[in-house]
Amino acid sequence: MEKEQWSSKIGFILAAAGSAIGIGAIWKLPYVTGVSGGGAFFLMFILFSLFIGLPLLLAEFVIGRSTGKEAIRAYLAIAPKSKWHWIGILGVVTCFVLLSFYSVVGGWISLYFVKGLAGGVVQEGADYGELFGKTISSSWSVLAAQAAFLLITIVVVAKGVQSGIEKASKILMPALFVLFLILIVRSLTLENAMEGIKFFLAPDFTNITSESVLFAMGQSFFSLSVGVSVMVTYSSYLPKNEGIVQPALSVVGMNLFIALLAGLAIFPAVFSLGFEPAEGPGLLFIVLPAVFEKLVFGELFLLLFLALFLFATLTSAFSMLEIVVAALAKGDTKKRTAFSWIAGGLIFLLGIPAALSFGTLAEATIFSKNIFDAADFLVSNILMPLGVLLISIFVPLKIKKEILRQELLHNSRTGSWLFTLWYNVMRFVVPVVIVVVFLDSLGII
Repeated sequence: MEKEQWSSKIGFILAAAGSAIGIGAIWKLPYVTGVSGGGAFFLMFILFSLFIGLPLLLAEFVIGRSTGKEAIRAYLAIAPKSKWHWIGILGVVTCFVLLSFYSVVGGWISLYFVKGLAGGVVQEGADYGELFGKTISSSWSVLAAQAAFLLITIVVVAKGVQSGIEKASKILMPALFVLFLILIVRSLTLENAMEGIKFFLAPDFTNITSESVLFAMGQSFFSLSVGVSVMVTYSSYLPKNEGIVQPALSVVGMNLFIALLAGLAIFPAVFSLGFEPAEGPGLLFIVLPAVFEKLVFGELFLLLFLALFLFATLTSAFSMLEIVVAALAKGDTKKRTAFSWIAGGLIFLLGIPAALSFGTLAEATIFSKNIFDAADFLVSNILMPLGVLLISIFVPLKIKKEILRQELLHNSRTGSWLFTLWYNVMRFVVPVVIVVVFLDSLGII
């Protein structure tokens, strides 16, 4: 049976970075930075990404590259006579549920992009909150957009690792960087833009709370797609002769760089035009259209921003569907196409209630949350933290220390000090941090 592999290290890095760089890095992180005091929060996010997110990413790379198997079978290969493979099953289920409502947001962005092409988003004197409400409450429109978004995802994943995911990532990721640079140049040329730069990059710890510290911790590993075994599956396609330290550093570096670019593109424009940086989740669909309304060629620049968000959302969606398809196909490339369509179709069906949460099913609630928010809470506050915690326990407990050393230092120029640091952080620091974040996310502390 022919095993799928990335054609090159750069292909793997771009695909893995594409998985990590989604709407969380470009949409959620900027608005959370805005409500959490700006530069101080961003600095904490960088530090936690390096000392918490990076060790966890390396742990998933070790599991995938050492076994050469997708999420579920990777854990079985390491601990065959135990129940630890449930970590992989948990990851597959989490991605299945996550993509069901993530595709809804992808559909919203697609709708806005199409409206932008027709010149129907930026309107002088428009109430953008009302416009957004009408858009997401139009049941048939959001379902059609969700289906279109998933259709693109299915087609790419069905083509395989090299011809589908890697090829698309090599186009979308560089395009994402180019679009960001164009937007940053425009944003920095606005009057009073430096106030936005100062807010974003000058740390002011007077606004930091315990809640923002905990959120920075959680965001540091969630933004890297760790905890759901996506990176186990992606790294399983990495040739045995390739090291994992340099790709992991590259993925973390690209994720931080994109977060930096997002802040540089958004905050100068927000400050220049008199908006509040702490606008919250409405930043993408409500604040940015109002910002671009006041700019020359604003419709064009908003369209570029929407394209950027769409690219980032798609590359993350590829990885979510891939882990499900890989688990079902179990290495049989002949079954990839069929399972891509079956899994994608089922994910669409599961996502219908979430898509209708702001329209037809607006009155339906689960624990006082609409269906979309309930699904988001389940994934973000329960399933993902649980997955991260289990992985942090599994690696030092079930993989021999010498094997971990060989995997981590293989084809790497770093010395044994790196392994010692990583191993101790994984054993003694990461689990404690994750438990604290987990309990906080559930409102227990």
